[in-house]
Amino acid sequence: MTAHATAEASTLALVESPVQLLNVLEWAHAESRLRAAGPQGERPLLAGVPHQPAGGSTRRAAPLPGLRIVVLPPVDPMSRGQLRRMAALARDEGHAVQWQEARGGALAPFRALGSLRGAVRRAERLVVGDPFSRFVQLLLTFVRARELVVVDDGTATMEFVGQIARGERLVRWHRVGAQGLPGKVKELVYAPVSAQARRRFTPARSGRRRVTVFSAMPVTVPEGVELVANEFAWTRSAFGPPRLCAGTDLVGTSLVETGVVAHERYVEAVRRLAAVHGATRYFAHRREGAEKLRALSEATGLEIVRPDLPLELIARRGPIGRTIVSFPSTVVHTLPYALAGTGVTVAVCDIDPDWLTGAASPRAQSFLAGVTDTARDVRRLATTGGASASAAAG
Repeated sequence: MTAHATAEASTLALVESPVQLLNVLEWAHAESRLRAAGPQGERPLLAGVPHQPAGGSTRRAAPLPGLRIVVLPPVDPMSRGQLRRMAALARDEGHAVQWQEARGGALAPFRALGSLRGAVRRAERLVVGDPFSRFVQLLLTFVRARELVVVDDGTATMEFVGQIARGERLVRWHRVGAQGLPGKVKELVYAPVSAQARRRFTPARSGRRRVTVFSAMPVTVPEGVELVANEFAWTRSAFGPPRLCAGTDLVGTSLVETGVVAHERYVEAVRRLAAVHGATRYFAHRREGAEKLRALSEATGLEIVRPDLPLELIARRGPIGRTIVSFPSTVVHTLPYALAGTGVTVAVCDIDPDWLTGAASPRAQSFLAGVTDTARDVRRLATTGGASASAAAG
């Protein structure tokens, strides 16, 4: 990408994970389709049924002009690998992509801030994948854009919208707060940056700053914030429909890695689900560690699959089981969109309170229950992994 192209970027997107990059591609696709439709174009309603291509057409919109995507990769190899493949897909779609290291060394964040500060200041529109990211919040101190767009970062979007509506500090739902004096001092020093970030995500009463949330999550945005439904139209136009297998596939989560669910309880729950539903494959979350996956394989006999792309793309590309079972997570909201019309059933197994660790956030159980309760077009399973308990409301 040339310096000239960089300077002309009017929309700057900041992403830190493969799913965030996928949702930027979905947002760009939706914006391009809206522009092509002209003033009569309608934005989809969040509670509506995903729009199907007319006459079975899979024609895709032209790339959104002036978009520059900056990838701020984490340090773990699985996330970096998926991000590189997602970045290649974005370039194939005609988008400018910049890979910017912001971690992995004491000086990396400062170099990244210096590199991106000017671009953030010049951007007319800023698209953010993770509003909880401290690095992104630091970059927001340079923002002059009149429009901010927040794309899905999984279920974190639900917590973000709620905290903005209540005027609360931006904190991830599974965090329990700083531990010890050094951590508390660090939180205190960083508090002004976090507070300014929260104000940036609040629409200006003068109308000079717009805030849009582009989401597949069941959220209710505060007054002044625009909500646009992410129907995974780009995913459905670019991949599939998938070839379906007769069996059941299980979807992994990082609830053990984030300290929410006990390791032994999780392994036993997966074992029971696999036995009851005849599952043969386990699609690992990118944050799941090798030791945990080895324990799962030994206890269940499942084939462990390390996806090279976000699951929405893997499932749409196929082959995929006719039933997909997941614990409360992002995919119980996104897969029904991505797999609309394919005949795949998405089922969700609740988290039993006894599975939680002593270190889990006090809000963990209610938040996870909310993820399940608000899922559309999914089948509910008992926490024991038994038969369907009830059907979620559409």
